[in-house]
Amino acid sequence: MATDTRFQNSRVYWLAFIVYWGIVLFGYDTGVGGGVVTQAYFESHFGLVNPDGTANTKKANDVSSNVVSVLQAGAFFGALGSAPISAALGRRWSLFSFTIIFAVGAVLQTIAGGSRGLGYIYAGRVIAGVGIGAISAVAPAYVSECSPKEVRGRITGLFQIMVAVGVMISYFINLGVSLHIPTGFAVWRIPFGFQLVPAGIMAFGLLTVKESPRWLASKGRIDEAIANLAYMRKLHPDDERVRSEMAEIEAAIVEEREARKGLGLREAFFGKGNFIRFVIAVVIFLLQQWGGQNSVNYYAPLIFKSIGYTGTSNSLLASGIYGIVKTVATALFVFFLVDSLGRKLSLFISSMGMGIMFFIIGALLKTHPPPGIPTADPPPASKAMAAMLYIYVCFYSMGWGPLPWVYVSDIFPTRTRHYGLATASASQWLFNFVLSKVTPDMVSDLGYKIFLMFATINIAGMATFSLLIPETKGRSLEEMDIIFGSVSVDQRRADIARQERALEHETRSEQSVEQKV
Repeated sequence: MATDTRFQNSRVYWLAFIVYWGIVLFGYDTGVGGGVVTQAYFESHFGLVNPDGTANTKKANDVSSNVVSVLQAGAFFGALGSAPISAALGRRWSLFSFTIIFAVGAVLQTIAGGSRGLGYIYAGRVIAGVGIGAISAVAPAYVSECSPKEVRGRITGLFQIMVAVGVMISYFINLGVSLHIPTGFAVWRIPFGFQLVPAGIMAFGLLTVKESPRWLASKGRIDEAIANLAYMRKLHPDDERVRSEMAEIEAAIVEEREARKGLGLREAFFGKGNFIRFVIAVVIFLLQQWGGQNSVNYYAPLIFKSIGYTGTSNSLLASGIYGIVKTVATALFVFFLVDSLGRKLSLFISSMGMGIMFFIIGALLKTHPPPGIPTADPPPASKAMAAMLYIYVCFYSMGWGPLPWVYVSDIFPTRTRHYGLATASASQWLFNFVLSKVTPDMVSDLGYKIFLMFATINIAGMATFSLLIPETKGRSLEEMDIIFGSVSVDQRRADIARQERALEHETRSEQSVEQKV
């Protein structure tokens, strides 16, 4: 059995670190748009104010929702298109290609201004969204396929840490620009141009990592698969632990091919034991998006203004603190709790805590609305609501933040993994698009009721769902077929034993040939 230490798995952690720079982009892009469009110079330059200089809330809401939501629209199509591309090119080179596509979109956003109007930002956000959506689908599959089951939850949970890091960076870059460069094209060119930094790190870093052993095995490139698996586990290719894990991978692939030979897309979605996995993947992201977190994430400055943090710098600073709390809470959970509490319990505690915090915020906002006249120092009730938001994001970070991606990565077999992750990611982006489009108007129109709505979804929907799904903690990817009824326990044991005998016979034959030579 592989040693469960970080040194033993250091190459897998390095791979996750490199691949998840794409997820930093995911977080950064989702956080940066809502902050840029609240800058006074951006609003005046692109005509989002009335002739007398007062705010045009309707126009500002429309542009804000467009800048944020067109990214999600592009990401929806990128996530869907990633499946056949990653199946053909492999996880590594498909990620490299998607990173280049993203960089093109980032350049278009950066050069907007003057004669190049909002159209450049919209087009750049759509193209960057295609790249981000594809990366968000392929990256967790790649990392999950390369991770040993003992630490898979922790390593795949890095996804959400990197999302939180990206969001936090976007908040503070917007805050820095607001404080030090309040006018000029740099107001949006610095935040949008910074996207090229993590994109470059990821592109060059991908040249230092190995292809997924599971993908190689699915293409019949067994020798390469064994070599890559041994490299990632820091073991010799003939080590019994490598051979045993390879036998399990091959057994699963053989079973899938034999049971579903010649069935295509229909088999992928409706094959034995598959449909329920796709239902779980779609519903888990539907609930995650409508649980309120991404409304706060994308429009943090707007949300904090709504509870009394007036002034661009005040709301951006409160957003930045929110980003720090989210990042630290996510990291603590992923590294110390994700593989001890289990998936179900973590999701349940998370959803109950989020719902309670939102109910408190809604009640405070109803009974203690912020003053109509802006003040330099937010009133006590506003500070209390901000504190509840910070506690809320701690609960989010211990469950519904990192675990949907971990859970979805857990449940799909190798043959349908890229379709499963693509469907999950596309669902996430589709619900993201709808939510990001309607959030500014909901904040303006609903007031305190928006928090009560999210609280109800947290407790009635998300907590209930958490109790209904099967536990996947400590189970290998190949064991998921047994959990979802695709194959029986006895059949799986027999297939593993047959593959082990075949590998043992192959090893003995090679040794016999070497001795004769």
